[in-house]
Amino acid sequence: GAEDVGHALLLHCTVVTAGAKGQEPLPASVTTQRVVPAPNPPNRRMMPLALDGIKGAVATGKFTLLTYNLLADLYATPDMYEHCPSWALDWSYRRQNLLRELATYRPDILCLQEVQSDHFDDFFSGELQRIGYAAVYKKKTTEVFTGGSYAIDGCATFYRRDRFTLVKKYEVEFNKAALSLADAIGAAQQRKQALNRLLKDNVALIVVLEALEPPDPAAAAAGKRQLLCVANTHIHANPELKDVKLWQIHTLLKGLEKIAASADIPMLVAGDFNSVPGSAAHSLLVSGQVPASHPELSTDPLGILRPPAKLRHHLPLVSAYSSLASQGPALDNGAAEKQRKRLCPK
Repeated sequence: GAEDVGHALLLHCTVVTAGAKGQEPLPASVTTQRVVPAPNPPNRRMMPLALDGIKGAVATGKFTLLTYNLLADLYATPDMYEHCPSWALDWSYRRQNLLRELATYRPDILCLQEVQSDHFDDFFSGELQRIGYAAVYKKKTTEVFTGGSYAIDGCATFYRRDRFTLVKKYEVEFNKAALSLADAIGAAQQRKQALNRLLKDNVALIVVLEALEPPDPAAAAAGKRQLLCVANTHIHANPELKDVKLWQIHTLLKGLEKIAASADIPMLVAGDFNSVPGSAAHSLLVSGQVPASHPELSTDPLGILRPPAKLRHHLPLVSAYSSLASQGPALDNGAAEKQRKRLCPK
């Protein structure tokens, strides 16, 4: 309780067997670390997006999506996060806070990254199912030993069962694409170099969902299914491998283009792209192409980004951040302007 905050707790436990005679067992004791207060983070301000000029089901149907990198326990080490107290890094502490925040927003769709495989099975899947979600999960392609078992992180997409049903899922393993690319390279030494650079175990998870209550009355009357394609990915993090980031994103977008060619379906691409505005990867996502003069294209030891003209896609993607930074009646308030300046200082 609140009165315990700041204090260590001492627990005495004595095991007594009914009907047993003789010497009484000695009590066992355990002392806890100091009790820490429950976190009380400030409420995040949800900024409405300006949808002017955006047509189709995305504009007519309203739903919410949250994307979140959870920081897998595998990577939450004191060496990596020296500024953070050990109790705050402890998974038993963090998982409840994460669940509380996710449940507070109760989005219609949840795209989570760095979901550790054993934590998905033992915690998130069941806890979120209890509050109305169904889940699809794709873990990375190489597991590591965590002390008691093998595990690795991955991408998990949850959706509210009262709003959507799953139509189809696609799993993208960038390692498979890397192997195919390496097979096309002639010399064995070059193939080895390509695999060393491209095999990073990252994955993407794509789901096609169907709205249970179509937002477009005309479409519903005509019996037209209201579908939505959601891609969830975690792109490689190493800032030195910008060519690998760009190649992974380009590979994902090419796969999404194939889905788009088979059906007229709105698309959402969410995830942790480990890229910033102005990067080649960000340019490809939001602009559909990368300028041939972009400085990051000069880092291409494998030649996988040439010619630059191939680095394009035709998906009508709109950046949620740029929509927030743009002007519009939905953003006509002080809080939105403050956030806009954070995203776009100019």
